[in-house]
Amino acid sequence: MKLPSHGANPGHLYQASGVEKPESMIDFSVNTNPYGPPRWLKETWPSLFEVVEDYPDPSGKAAKAAIAARFSIGSGNLLLGNGAAEIIHFIARHAAGRKVVIATPAFSEYEDACRAYGCEIRHVPVDPENWVLPIEELAEQAKEAAVLFLCTPNNPTGQVFQREELLALLRQTRLFGTWIVVDEAFYDFNSRESLITEIASFPHLAVLHSMTKMYAVAGLRIGYVAASQEIIHALTPYQPHWNVNAIALRTAERIAQDTVHAEQTRKWIEEERDWTASELAKAGFMVLPSAVNFYLLRDPALVDQKPLLRFLLGKGVVLRHTENFRGLDGKWLRSAVKGRVENEHLLTALKEWKAQ
Repeated sequence: MKLPSHGANPGHLYQASGVEKPESMIDFSVNTNPYGPPRWLKETWPSLFEVVEDYPDPSGKAAKAAIAARFSIGSGNLLLGNGAAEIIHFIARHAAGRKVVIATPAFSEYEDACRAYGCEIRHVPVDPENWVLPIEELAEQAKEAAVLFLCTPNNPTGQVFQREELLALLRQTRLFGTWIVVDEAFYDFNSRESLITEIASFPHLAVLHSMTKMYAVAGLRIGYVAASQEIIHALTPYQPHWNVNAIALRTAERIAQDTVHAEQTRKWIEEERDWTASELAKAGFMVLPSAVNFYLLRDPALVDQKPLLRFLLGKGVVLRHTENFRGLDGKWLRSAVKGRVENEHLLTALKEWKAQ
């Protein structure tokens, strides 16, 4: 049974699993903001229609200026993408045919993109139950690599590397000529400061951000990379003309100026995540500590969690498998944090599984 490579595709998951799709379901496999887009986006949506007749600004000047102001960097330190995933492919193209290092488990798109460009891929495992950055091993592997990918907050574990660990790695790799790509797609679900503030100190650092997670606008596709001008100049030739649509650019400009939605969401998510994790532990499930809007869980009575995944699908509860996350290999399931009603529904289904 080959399962879909990404979450947020419940129909494909039901089909691949051979489980009949119920009339109603809750999708815990999608990890965007469960509270939806900010109210201002819904209120201003009709006015965004005025930009659809014109080609978008290929430079994304206004959106870049707003993002740059938020992080106190220059617009020349930014490149916009049709989602952060597009930028991952730009980076893979830059590394074509060369060595790439990935700290795993991690977002599968790094490996998929790099394989498409014939890269030699090396994996450095991080123990999800002892989340410490293996600095020496990563630095050793990075010596002759084009790119090293790190994901923090980590997808799929929800855990974060300590800032001092990351800075130590950046210092050790400063002279290697290796790009250190830190994917912070979920950074704004956590109150820690972004590494974007370090790009002036480390010209080999590139930080990826996604606007689709916190602001629940996955359909608009908007992400960016912040880095030295040297890295931005190296990636720019791979950027197609008009790669980000006009509505996404206008929305990105406003998102960059909005901190209230993120602050409110973080508070809600933290409360629900902590409550759900506590209840899951009481019910006999293992839950890894998380700093963001999703977490890993498992039934300790199982090695392969596929039977639990199928049971939950039958109950209309869709979790994310981890079979294509190297280092997890199906031994955990990933669940998004949702509202109390949905989280209680998940708990009820899991308790029914335990009661069999």
